[in-house]
Amino acid sequence: MKKILCLLAAILLFQNISLAQNSISFVYINGSNNNDEKMKNWFEKGVTKLHPVMKKSFEKNEEAASLFLNNGQYTINPEAEIFFWGDKSKNDLEFVEQQLDLSKAFSPTIAYGVRSLIAGFLHDAIWVQKSHHMLPILDDLHKTVLNEYSNGNQVVLFGYSAGSFITYEYLFNKLPYLNAADLFDVAGADDYVRKFVSDNPRKDTCISALSKAGLGAVTSDGRLRFNRDRESFKKIYLNMDDYTNQACIPEGAVKGIVNFASPLVLFYSDLSDSDYELTYYNRFMLKYMLENNLFMLTVNFKEDPMGFPTTKNLTIKELSEKARINVINPGGFVYDNSKVWSRRTFLLAHTSYWSARKIFSKAVAQSFVDGYKFMLEPDSIDTEKEDL
Repeated sequence: MKKILCLLAAILLFQNISLAQNSISFVYINGSNNNDEKMKNWFEKGVTKLHPVMKKSFEKNEEAASLFLNNGQYTINPEAEIFFWGDKSKNDLEFVEQQLDLSKAFSPTIAYGVRSLIAGFLHDAIWVQKSHHMLPILDDLHKTVLNEYSNGNQVVLFGYSAGSFITYEYLFNKLPYLNAADLFDVAGADDYVRKFVSDNPRKDTCISALSKAGLGAVTSDGRLRFNRDRESFKKIYLNMDDYTNQACIPEGAVKGIVNFASPLVLFYSDLSDSDYELTYYNRFMLKYMLENNLFMLTVNFKEDPMGFPTTKNLTIKELSEKARINVINPGGFVYDNSKVWSRRTFLLAHTSYWSARKIFSKAVAQSFVDGYKFMLEPDSIDTEKEDL
């Protein structure tokens, strides 16, 4: 009997060790114009070829292996995880194409061709920004992240093209960077609500949890609005920790994001407006990322016409002053490298991250090192390095 108990204890111990293993999964998210079976296969084949090279680049770069893999404490899972959302926009795009066909009889051939090209490239990028399309996609992605987390894996999200919208929105909606007491002060809540919140503290939460609880939501004009019915508010607020556990990213579940071929700035330029309320909450998201060791990389080929630089690279001190945030014990970073030479023409560069995978993977691993050093160890990097 004693031997059996010892054996069971050993099995349970092994399971706990396995669950706590320090593995990292790379989750690749598709971009626009990937909604039919042909383009879905194109994306999946590209990722299948890219991932082993990306994994090897982090392992072979000594500094990346030291910083990203913590000197061998972490390992990168050999199989790529693919999160595909293109099929969700397929019906809407087919409707647009049907409308385009109506103009085929009277439009010049070149004009019709250009319309068709624009529709194919831009439809999904515009479609996915609408909240009633975006939010279900974020919930599906959250299921993927939670599944990886339950299996003992951290994730790095790779957002290709319009997939970078999803990585940004996922962090913005799902990271628990909102402190309830501060939040309701800023929102101009009355004294009764503020005292109730102060007397009943709850853990930090996320925008997604506020929305799912019915406590608050982001409006179409980019403002965070709250439930003004006191009794309903009190009942929901007291259960907020449950909604936070369900809807927000658990600590340590996401290691960072890599956006590539990214037109994020083009489609989210309103975030530069200081009067846009979401800009205020973005600052707290940034502070959370920096203090909780998350990274945000943007890596674009310089020949890619859709690869827009996301930010001017700043040190922690510069970023803190510019964003007006007080960052305590930073360990995360934000970094852009949009000058990678793909050795492709501008016509092919946007779809060449798979064929030029060695160049791209090497650039991502080195950009991680450079970003870490630039923001956290600014005296240790030459900011005038040659293009990769």
